[in-house]
Amino acid sequence: MHHYEFFLMSGGGGGNPLPTLIFMGAIFLVMYFFMIRPQQKKAKEQREFQDNVQKGDKVVTNGGIHGKIAQIEDNTLLLEVDKNTKMRIEKSMLSHELTKGMRDRQSNDKKDKDNDKDKPEEGKKLKNEVQDSQSEENT
Repeated sequence: MHHYEFFLMSGGGGGNPLPTLIFMGAIFLVMYFFMIRPQQKKAKEQREFQDNVQKGDKVVTNGGIHGKIAQIEDNTLLLEVDKNTKMRIEKSMLSHELTKGMRDRQSNDKKDKDNDKDKPEEGKKLKNEVQDSQSEENT
């Protein structure tokens, strides 16, 4: 028996194609809602971000370069990366995700610093409470 005869031996199957079509449609819907649609949404957010940047915004490029926008032209930006150091980049190289991440980290760092200012007072209160409880035990 030859190898190709094995495939020819399978049943002639004149079955109903409806379950197969339903299954294929379900696979397409899953692919659309879990892969295609989120990617389209992400691309739209990226485009809106690139179109709405303004002079003075702090941004991050896809290459990881941090800087502040010094000048905006049609499709290019002049990015100030240090004092007296500027780079001309394409708008399309700005990263919405990296910039958002940088801004989130900065706001979290600011919150942490604000919380650290409150901690010494809490520590003093706790220390005073411990001293008070010890003095009550001694009396």
